[in-house]
Amino acid sequence: MSYLSVSGECVTRKTIEKSKFITTSRHVESEEEAVSFIAEISKKYSDATHNCYAYIADTAGNFLRFSDNGEPQGTAGMPMLEVLKSNKLVQTAVVVTRYFGGIKLGAGGLVRAYSGSVAENVSAAQKVLYEQCEESQYLVDYSAVDAVTRYFSENGADLINVEYSNEVYFTAAVKKDNAEQFEAGLINRLNGRVKIKKIREYYFPFKL
Repeated sequence: MSYLSVSGECVTRKTIEKSKFITTSRHVESEEEAVSFIAEISKKYSDATHNCYAYIADTAGNFLRFSDNGEPQGTAGMPMLEVLKSNKLVQTAVVVTRYFGGIKLGAGGLVRAYSGSVAENVSAAQKVLYEQCEESQYLVDYSAVDAVTRYFSENGADLINVEYSNEVYFTAAVKKDNAEQFEAGLINRLNGRVKIKKIREYYFPFKL
């Protein structure tokens, strides 16, 4: 099962009727990480009028929470959470910080402001698709370095590490479904001049 999330942290800003909205999203891998992230952002913007949040902290949607943080009930946290759901994002937390500008937006205006802020933020954020991968080590001589690098780039391998010794050790992650075909193609490209050692299988964040 593959799943979609954001990579790292993304911050976006917008002004609506003189109120400033700062939206911060981040990849989280547990409820503890989500809670810590929310506390961090709330402390950073401790002088703000509101720090509303929503998160889905696991891959199955069992650990999800939201908060209006003083805004009228149902106008902030839930609409923010619905944006995460509609974008099929998991292991994702988002905080929308509001500095009140003196003009009331009304319930409908607040829903649009908070949901719109999150929608713009996750649109701007780098998304990654976590898919089951095979991480392997590829041992080649120096004459094959350029060919290996090109092959990895052309065939969707995510290069993790390169170690230069008497020979060159490439460590890369390849989608499990494509691993057999990928390795056969590399062996053919290098006329067999490559040694391949499988290291492990896990879910890897491939950039979209």
